[in-house]
Amino acid sequence: MKNITAILVDDEISNLKGLQKKIENLFPEIEILGAYQKPEDAIVALEKQEVSILFLDIQMPRINGFELLSKLTAVNFQVIFVTAYSEYAIEAFKKSAIDYVLKPIDNNDLVIAINKALDVIKLKNESANNLKLVNLIEENISKNNKVIIPTQKGISFIPQEEVLHLEGYDGYTKIHIINGVTITSSYNLGKFEKLLSAKFFKCHKSHIINLGKVRHFENEGYLVLDNEYRVPISKTNKKAFLNLFN
Repeated sequence: MKNITAILVDDEISNLKGLQKKIENLFPEIEILGAYQKPEDAIVALEKQEVSILFLDIQMPRINGFELLSKLTAVNFQVIFVTAYSEYAIEAFKKSAIDYVLKPIDNNDLVIAINKALDVIKLKNESANNLKLVNLIEENISKNNKVIIPTQKGISFIPQEEVLHLEGYDGYTKIHIINGVTITSSYNLGKFEKLLSAKFFKCHKSHIINLGKVRHFENEGYLVLDNEYRVPISKTNKKAFLNLFN
């Protein structure tokens, strides 16, 4: 997990110091970037720095905690409201706070709230890292003329010449291979369209075919592939397909 950072906001200095001390004792791995009494100063800091967790008081003069969040360009961090007013709890959750802690702060409540935030951060980091890995693999594999296919079981790397056609349905894609195997991927058809070489042709909104596997064109609007599978071709794509062979 990347370094966890935090910003604290509370208009009372004693509350700020007390919360900071608790966090430093209970979670020494969390780097506190700043503790602010003035919400305006906190807004400036939040816009400039990458923050993991915001500990935010609600009832403050001039700008309350909810108003502070609404003034930010983006809330891409976890929020833990720290408040003396339990009636704010329901609204806090509606504002997508990971949790809230009531004043005076109980150590156990604070630990639970922070651990919840850390769990969410970990999941987000893993998701981001997985996406980076897939993008890197896609870049390298495409150079080797293979199709990368993320599945529930893992990732398949199939040479493009072994792919007969791809069929989109309900946001998923079925990849039909020459050996009769069909692989289902959570990628939609549009994602694969960007990864495939010029050897492939989108003949229908739900179908992409390997041009090298086409055996016959039927005037009624179908392409017959090596496996005798008939794939529909739309009227708008029929002319473009035939022009490929002129």
